[in-house]
Amino acid sequence: MLVIRLKPTGRNKQINYRIVVMEKRTKMSGRVNDDLGFCEMTYHPPKVTINKQKLVLWQEKGAVLSEGARKLLPVVNVSPKQSKRGE
Repeated sequence: MLVIRLKPTGRNKQINYRIVVMEKRTKMSGRVNDDLGFCEMTYHPPKVTINKQKLVLWQEKGAVLSEGARKLLPVVNVSPKQSKRGE
């Protein structure tokens, strides 16, 4: 099952995240199917950049949002699409 999740990057105490599509069973440092954007947590509120077209495409293919990714989507004015498979 594909999941849209946050992959941690950056240094200690300066954490950033990449918004990626990957298999649910894969480790966080594992292989990524597609890179959708990034989130810089050093800013308040977090600076989020995401490719909305890719997000919609992967959701149509059946990718489910993780809890962390679901919380970030209202920051960039994207309504989280609820998937029938994941929940």
